[in-house]
Parts: sequence; structure tokens; C-alpha cells
Amino acid sequence: MGMPTDIKVIDCMLGIPNAEDRSDWFAAFRPLIKDAQTLEQFSMPAQYMFKDVPTTGNPGDFVKWTVEQMDRFNIEKALVGWNDDDTSRRAKELYPDRFFFDVPCDPNKGVDEVRRIKRLHSEVGISAISVFPSGTLPQVAINHKYMFPLYTAAAELGIPICLNVGIPGPRIPMETQKVEHLDEVCWFFPDLKIVMRHGAEPWEALAVKLMLKWPNLYYSTSAFAPKHYPKAIIDYANTRGSDKIIYAGYFPMGLSLDRIFGDMPSVPFKDEVWPKFLRENALKVFGL
Repeated sequence: MGMPTDIKVIDCMLGIPNAEDRSDWFAAFRPLIKDAQTLEQFSMPAQYMFKDVPTTGNPGDFVKWTVEQMDRFNIEKALVGWNDDDTSRRAKELYPDRFFFDVPCDPNKGVDEVRRIKRLHSEVGISAISVFPSGTLPQVAINHKYMFPLYTAAAELGIPICLNVGIPGPRIPMETQKVEHLDEVCWFFPDLKIVMRHGAEPWEALAVKLMLKWPNLYYSTSAFAPKHYPKAIIDYANTRGSDKIIYAGYFPMGLSLDRIFGDMPSVPFKDEVWPKFLRENALKVFGL
């Protein structure tokens, strides 16, 4: 049958821009970048990997503009990063049924970051936390001791943590994001839901093996155009992993919704996988 058109999609990685200039995307890990091309020419940290990075045209209201783009593609809800700024607060206030939030976290901040997570969970009702291990400064590995307070906080609050895994797009070292690091964390925190982001390449077969092993490990398709979804992930979704693979885009950070949903009908998921992939798994994992 192919991709159904009547499912209200949940996008588990979408952004609300607050300006056309997005150079602040580099801010957290700019000191790690050494190559001149990235520093002098790129408008986003992994631009060499993406064609036609979306532009907004500077709408007067970025929150309203984002909702309009979601409406074009039947996206009912989207997980966006909570930045504790006017854009985040307006999104929550004006569109409480359209957005749910994760808090990007820095494990280097220790107990202060744990306190911030708990405060935002109480005040905002966050649905997840997230970490970009290669983008922390200094870099912190997925299984490093600095990460364990964040895992503990998420487990206590009953919310997932989203982790970038695999070789990072920006030209920074990859060691902290090796997929093998997840094994220890899944073992030590059996009640913590962990969602892989950004592909897990070139270790996607290992990612599948770990999802088979650990019930609390999931995979989201963020930052990949559907035509480039790894074959191992598609095969897993179509066999034993239909409950483990979650749709996540990358709009407007690197992919347009036109590109994503233009490619999507060609993904060879089985009919029974589509509702889980586009909606049901997100409802379950993020407690929506």
C-alpha cells in the first residue's frame, strides 16, 4: 500500500528558528572546530552533508510560520528543543497541543544541570532531555561518569533521553558517540528510555543488535532524508523492530519538509509499520 496519507504525524526532531541567521548553532562547540571551511563558509555545522539547507524568508512570526509548515504535511505534534527564550515560551503558550519539548543538556555542568532539568520538568512539563556528546565542551562520552547524573534524573522523572550516536556531522572527533557505549548505559539503567539520534552510522548494524538486546533502546531517523535511511534500520522495522523505530526529521536545521515527505513514500516499510513509525511509537516513548 505504501505510505498512508491519513496519519497525523508526530515529528520527533523539529526546530523553531528565531532568526534567519543561525550561526549560534556553532556556539557550544565552536572551539572544537579547526578547519577553515566550516568556520568561514558554513551556515550550519555539517553543511557539507546537506544540499539546499532550508531558509525561512524572515517571517514576522517564526512560531506561527513553523506551525504553518507543519500543517502542510499533516504534522500534528513536534518535539522541539526548549531554549528558555521568548520563542520557546510563545510556542508553549500559543500552541500547547502542537509542541512538546526536550531540554538540550551539558553533562559538564554536573548537579547544576540536574537541578535545571528538574526545574524545567516542573515548570514547563518537558517530555525528554537530549545530549550531543561530541558537541559538549570538553567532549563527554555516552558512557562517561559525567553522563550518569543526567541518566539518573531522566529515569527518576520517567522521561527519555535522546542521544546523538555515530560519527558526528560537524568536523569534530567521534569517539564519544560510538554506538558500543550504549551497551553499558542500557544495562545500568533498565527503566530509562534511550532514543538514538542522527543515524548511528557506520554502526547501524550494531545499533540493531543492541535494540534486540535492550528493551529500553530506540532509534529515531533524525537528520536523514528518507531515501538515505540505513537498510539495516528498514529491515529491522519490517521484522522484529516495528515498535522501536521512530520518525524524526531535521527541519529546518538541514532538511526541508518538502524533501522529507517527497522521499517518504519510497521507503519500503510494510503497511503495518507506517502507523507505528509515523505516530504510535512516539506516543508511547514520549508519554504523549
